Amino acid sequence: MNDYNDNDDCDFADPGGRSALRASSKSNPRNLPCPTCKSPNRLTRKDKALGYQCDSCADRDEGGYGY
Repeated sequence: MNDYNDNDDCDFADPGGRSALRASSKSNPRNLPCPTCKSPNRLTRKDKALGYQCDSCADRDEGGYGY
């Protein structure tokens, strides 16, 4: 079981934007590598728990812009 609320919209790094990544904070720092490209400091522990990859990799895989 996760130790955070999956339905907390305020938890997004870019509320209303394209990113699904969670906001970084003192208790949830962006200090983990992306599992796809291995770039350091791309994900928080919440992002990892949700199985996410960094925005650049997600944009590439989803045909988005910015890659």
